[in-house]
Amino acid sequence: QVQLVESGGGSVQPGGSLRLSCAASGFRFNVYDMYWFRQAPGKSLEWVSTITSGGTETVYADSVKGRFTVSRDNGKNRVYLQMNNLKPEDTALYYCTTSSVGDRRSQGTQVTISS
Repeated sequence: QVQLVESGGGSVQPGGSLRLSCAASGFRFNVYDMYWFRQAPGKSLEWVSTITSGGTETVYADSVKGRFTVSRDNGKNRVYLQMNNLKPEDTALYYCTTSSVGDRRSQGTQVTISS
């Protein structure tokens, strides 16, 4: 069955960096576009980034453009989200998914940005 497991979250100060990882199994990872979404308490679900199946194209939400970088390693069935210059408003539960509308099948990883 489809399994997605995120890791790499944590608590950092504003301006810090984190690298999220998502390990995929149970499906043909290399044929799926992958998405990162985030959900903050009291806020709407927010799409963060998309990477195409081959990793050749990436797209970002305006709120993270220039600070976040998505990548993938199809040999390892993993997708990554490098997050730099983090801001308090980046605080959220982050998760990866094959769903373009953000259906969540995983626990996600919590990112907290606070001084």
